[in-house]
Amino acid sequence: MILQSPISDGGRVFKMYAGRLAKLHIHTFRDFLFHLPNRYVDYSLTARIGSVQAGETVTVQGRILSIKNQYLKGSSFRTIQKAILTDDTGSIELSWFNQPFLTRSIHEGDNMSASGLVEKFRNTLTIQSPEFEVLYDKDSQVIHTGRLVPVYPETRGVSSKWLRRQVYNLLSKHIAEIEDYLPANIIREENLLALSEAVKQVHFPDSFEQAARARERLGFDELFLLQLGALARRRQWKEKNKGIKLTEKPHQKRLDQLINNLPFRLTGSQKAAIADIFQDVTRTEPMNRMLQGDVGSGKTVVGAITAYLAFLNGLQTAFMAPTEILAEQHFKTIHDLLAPYGVNVSLQTGSKKAKNAAFDILVGTHALIAKSVQFKNLGLVIIDEQQRFGVKQRGELRQKGVSPHILVMTATPIPRTVALTMYGDLDVSYLSDMPMGRKIIKTWLVPTEKRQGAYDWIRKQITDTKSQAFIICPFIEESENMTTVKAATKEYERLSQQVFKKQAGQAQIRLGLLHGRMKAKEKDKILTEFRQKKFAILVATPVVEVGIDIPNATIIMIEAAERFGLAQLHQLRGRVGRSDKQSYCLLFTESDNQATKTRLKSLEQSHSGAELAELDLKLRGPGDMYGTVQHGLPRLKVATFSDFALIEKARKEASHVFSRLSEYPSLEKEIKDFAEQAISPD
Repeated sequence: MILQSPISDGGRVFKMYAGRLAKLHIHTFRDFLFHLPNRYVDYSLTARIGSVQAGETVTVQGRILSIKNQYLKGSSFRTIQKAILTDDTGSIELSWFNQPFLTRSIHEGDNMSASGLVEKFRNTLTIQSPEFEVLYDKDSQVIHTGRLVPVYPETRGVSSKWLRRQVYNLLSKHIAEIEDYLPANIIREENLLALSEAVKQVHFPDSFEQAARARERLGFDELFLLQLGALARRRQWKEKNKGIKLTEKPHQKRLDQLINNLPFRLTGSQKAAIADIFQDVTRTEPMNRMLQGDVGSGKTVVGAITAYLAFLNGLQTAFMAPTEILAEQHFKTIHDLLAPYGVNVSLQTGSKKAKNAAFDILVGTHALIAKSVQFKNLGLVIIDEQQRFGVKQRGELRQKGVSPHILVMTATPIPRTVALTMYGDLDVSYLSDMPMGRKIIKTWLVPTEKRQGAYDWIRKQITDTKSQAFIICPFIEESENMTTVKAATKEYERLSQQVFKKQAGQAQIRLGLLHGRMKAKEKDKILTEFRQKKFAILVATPVVEVGIDIPNATIIMIEAAERFGLAQLHQLRGRVGRSDKQSYCLLFTESDNQATKTRLKSLEQSHSGAELAELDLKLRGPGDMYGTVQHGLPRLKVATFSDFALIEKARKEASHVFSRLSEYPSLEKEIKDFAEQAISPD
């Protein structure tokens, strides 16, 4: 089968292109067919030359009367190529700039199809820089003109036009090799296109409606395969892994003592999550559960109580966090909670090594997977913000024990429908309520004219209550084409020297600066000083989004808020409100767009991360849900996590067919091929 062959088998030209195509993830000829267009140019309006008018985007077809190079005045190297195209109704001028080779590839008498915007120049109708193709015989099919023309993601040395030609040739000669792996009843019941027709229509659609239907089919396939892969991993996990069964009842008194002596009461959802986890760890197969909860909802405490149960069963716990700052915070929390009960809690990061090898709980960064770190009887692995670790890193930590129980935690707000698809191989517990005594963070979208008033209010709050504040800017340095964006370094200087400078009769308000380009030691120093109240305001980029816990900080001011997704804004907002003090979030935007303001004002009413993430998916799409980087999301080419209806369809059909998967060998193979895009706990 040609489609399964590697690109390098295609001859000299493809060997030459193989390295470039690899950058587009095209390794086999089949990959060409699944390198999908990101948009279409509508050249479907075909007209006789005599009827075209200026301002129309049309396709015209005729015969080349003449073509020549002209040098522009005052230049010996800048040229313009002019051709006259004619049919039996009239003539039109075609022009290109600095493409002298065209006079060697287009000849007088050639039949041509040309597409573009018709303009009028000195009473002459012209199309500048048209898309074109020479029609060598009367049966020639148009590819680059006269239709909805696909435009593809490109790389250096690989143009959309070249890709278009390869895809067209492959579809013309090898479309029969595209095997439809979906069961026929699913195609019929969900009213989906056949796979071969979907591939054809997604590249060369008969209409925008057909392009949409093709994308629906291919998007359904991605979500369907993603869900089936998750179900397969869940089954494999249960069948192949035999865990260490923990006992709860003999230790109930000591567990109750810990919980009753906590400096706070557990919330209802924390109790429910602990019950779920304890039920998992007392079974023979190892736990594989995700704990999802907003910032400040108490995930670390749930993890600590689980680790205490492992300790009571004579087992060690590894607790891995993505940054040193977060690892140190977890270490302090867990140490303060469990050390009084005889639990040896140690810390291992890139810069700090565990002082005592006889630890019961080892908290750390990816340094935990180093060969020098040894566990005697690892029974529980807890991974915080697990999507920030690679599959390999998570697997290496697991392998330090014999099928340890796995608990992954995330504060990333994910709509439940999306979570069930992304993490279908995990059991999920949600922390839906906040700890007792926590006040809702008052959030306001502040009009531009009230900016100075906001600064005065922040100064007064800091002075009167001795609290602290974050001011968040989206970029480290100014960008010439983003003049309205507040850059952290410039903003730090402006705020220090102008806005919060010492005034007569007022105390000095000191500021600090934190951004992602600082070295780890610099960040640690700044955060330590902020925590020690050596300065009152921290100007920062979104590096503070995850994990930083400053209980005395009660104000967060976010500049250019329109550049963040609602879920990311919610996580940033969670940097305050970490104590029983009233906290505030001030949002600023330079945008006059009413839809943008309405979107941002939703933060004033909603305090649920999952709810805001779902709203953002509907309003802006997945590309903006979590800011620039979507940690942990599968690489989907067509499907979107904002299409909840399609997700539900794919989940329903996947659950129906999974028990009969052996009846569909081609589908099983497709799941395996697709697996590299799925999220795995291994």
